[in-house]
Amino acid sequence: MSTQPLLQRTAAKRIALPVRQEPKVYFANERTYLSWMHFSVVLGGLAVGLLNFGDKLSKIFGAIYTVIAMAMMSYALFRYHQRANAIRKKAQAYDDRVGPTILCVVLIISVLTNVVFKLTYEP
Repeated sequence: MSTQPLLQRTAAKRIALPVRQEPKVYFANERTYLSWMHFSVVLGGLAVGLLNFGDKLSKIFGAIYTVIAMAMMSYALFRYHQRANAIRKKAQAYDDRVGPTILCVVLIISVLTNVVFKLTYEP
């Protein structure tokens, strides 16, 4: 009997094994896209309510929220296609660290601006 292991690997050679993509990765990408779209539709609904039933200041902020909602929808579609391509090419990193942060900052600034104008605005 030999004392050598059955599978030997030298330091210079690397064995490339195919990476199997699980179907749940594609569905997770789609769920993330649908979640972003759901939030965009809710924000768009809020914007339409402000546009239809508000005073002059509310209509201005309704238009701002409409632009934010449309930008979110576009960004969600862009990220969905970018992730789908990364999944097809079997890339390792397809997470998004910048988008949600920018969205939160923009929404906080717009809501705070809305509150400040509402408190200081006298018709």
